[in-house]
Amino acid sequence: MDYQEQVEEIVSTAKFGDLIEFSYPIGYSHWGVYDEDGYVIHFAVADEGQLMNTIRGHMQSVFPFCGDLLIGGTKIRRVPLGEVTVPKGAHVLISNNRHHFTPSAPEDMRLRRDALLDQTFQYHLLNLNCEHFATFVRYGKAVCNQIPIKFKNEECVEATATFNNIVSSKKTSQDLFE
Repeated sequence: MDYQEQVEEIVSTAKFGDLIEFSYPIGYSHWGVYDEDGYVIHFAVADEGQLMNTIRGHMQSVFPFCGDLLIGGTKIRRVPLGEVTVPKGAHVLISNNRHHFTPSAPEDMRLRRDALLDQTFQYHLLNLNCEHFATFVRYGKAVCNQIPIKFKNEECVEATATFNNIVSSKKTSQDLFE
């Protein structure tokens, strides 16, 4: 099945809050959360000017699978699933079975999604990455199982705290205006 067929299958079967894994041929994955109507929310390239765009393009030509990681700036974006940039040979799948936690209620996932959408972060492989974000939205815990030096299903307390602080501050702001 080619990549576009995989995208179409996910759009036809995924439910809000499903973890979407973009499995890269070099052995690591990019992660997002399905947000209905064919959209996914994920760590994406932050807003950048022409100079940074040129630098990123050069980095990606030298390191095609990790140019974005080397630059470091990310922003939580909501985009059509098929528009997430992936390297040739990537596969996309629903991966709700890779973490041993119970999913949060949809309203809790939506609260976290809404608070984090459009926020900008400095990417950090060990402490603040796309899998941390996706699992935090789904479970309320930031976890990354693809880091070889970390135990599987171990919460990254630093990432959870970073995300929780934003969610809490947004919730407090909303409470003040109600």
